[in-house]
Amino acid sequence: MICTQTNPVVCLSVFFLFFLFCTDSTVNIFYVFLLLLLLLLLLLLTWECSACWVRRYSLTRFLKVGHASAYHEAYPHNYRFVLENAEVCKVNSPFLVLMVPVAPSNVAARDAIRATWGKDRVVQGETVLTLFVLGLDKTHDVEKLQQENQQHNDLIQSNFLDTYLNLTIKTMVIMDWLATRCPAAAYAMKVDSDMFLNVDNLVIMLKKPGIPQKNYLTGMLKGNVPVVRSKNSKWYVPEEMYPEPLYPTYPLGMGYVFSNDLPAKLVEVSKSVKPFNIEDAYIGMCIKKLGLSLTSPPDYSQFRDYNKRYDRCEFSKVITYILDSSEQLIHYWTDYKKPGPHC
Repeated sequence: MICTQTNPVVCLSVFFLFFLFCTDSTVNIFYVFLLLLLLLLLLLLTWECSACWVRRYSLTRFLKVGHASAYHEAYPHNYRFVLENAEVCKVNSPFLVLMVPVAPSNVAARDAIRATWGKDRVVQGETVLTLFVLGLDKTHDVEKLQQENQQHNDLIQSNFLDTYLNLTIKTMVIMDWLATRCPAAAYAMKVDSDMFLNVDNLVIMLKKPGIPQKNYLTGMLKGNVPVVRSKNSKWYVPEEMYPEPLYPTYPLGMGYVFSNDLPAKLVEVSKSVKPFNIEDAYIGMCIKKLGLSLTSPPDYSQFRDYNKRYDRCEFSKVITYILDSSEQLIHYWTDYKKPGPHC
């Protein structure tokens, strides 16, 4: 196992050290000491990428080689936080945390959300936090991200490679952060950066009598969805990764809400659920493994996907809508927030 996952020089050093101690000749303590130092240095160098801490394996690699692996890359403890903002929940004690996965380079999306539905810290009398979750991008300036975080204190970055095929890793990193850095929050939502989110309606929904405070996950739910086997599709999943013909019921990844006891349970069960690249279906698999069920929202019409046209009255009733661009979000939000009745 050591030789397959670390530098071969480490293996040679181990074997040479073993040889020295097993020979009948007098062991030169000085050379053994030097060899131990060399071994320690090589182990440190092979622990993580020296340039940017990007792990050498990913779900992307699984797809390229065409088979699954027992190496559970989705398990978030395989990664470490580069930016974590661990204090934000201690200071604010939020009722709801909005976790937005976004590419490191997509500053426009983050700024648009900060200026619109992510702006308000108190909604319907409850504290709401909006945080952006990023991986690593080889082309993006680390200093600019640090400056952005110093200004807004809302970036969470982990050391996985930020790609579409690694969205499962990103989602599990979100769950890990909520479980370990923000366990006192009542609810959380994973919401994509291209969404119109009506936070008022979301908080109103969560405060309705009868909404569970434990083991609760809701959104736009999909059931009996066939697994895509076409290699030309971006949703392609090989049988080695997931052999079943249908996915278990899962929430669409554009935006789903959950009680904040679930993240720790999802992280733990992910140890025994083979990861693959369809992140929302993977959440459905983890929920099934936990023996839990997803819950339909009180008003299913509030969770929408694509809108055909903007309607101020309609947008006042929904919780989610998928948009085309950050510019569209700002345009719609500006009109939506104008004084006067929505309908």
